[in-house]
Amino acid sequence: MASKTKNLKVEKKAVGNEKYLNDVFVIMKQMNNLSVSDRSTRFSNTEMRLLGEIMAYRYVGQRLISTQLADLLGLTRSAISQIVNRLEAQGIVKRVADDVDRKIAYIEITEEALQNYGEDLKICADFVGRVVKKFGVERFNTMCKAFEEFCALVETEKADFVAKRKYTK
Repeated sequence: MASKTKNLKVEKKAVGNEKYLNDVFVIMKQMNNLSVSDRSTRFSNTEMRLLGEIMAYRYVGQRLISTQLADLLGLTRSAISQIVNRLEAQGIVKRVADDVDRKIAYIEITEEALQNYGEDLKICADFVGRVVKKFGVERFNTMCKAFEEFCALVETEKADFVAKRKYTK
């Protein structure tokens, strides 16, 4: 609660672009601290996201390597390696070498972990569903669309800036 109060004090003092930047930082921090469950689950939010990406690719007959997981989750390869090492030690995921290039290791969920993941996924989905229902489905969809548009604009602006820098050098 102290950090929330601190952010609000900064927000009151900040004006213009500094206020917008502060608001973005507050949202980012809140997103990092957001819980997607109302009770204890076997997997953390990050682990659920990682396993979810593995399952999504598995569903379409594809597999992921650590670098791809890092890109998908917006984490460093080092962070993904630590998470995968921990999950592998717990028997939740396994590394499977590519048939052609033995240096490539795909990250796969173990059959034993599938049931636990499915149970946690249901707990999290039910919780988020209840929250969205209280928040309002239309408001939730509007919020998601606005956030996607904001993120796309950020990426466009970054690309435009990089392109302009190349021409001015």
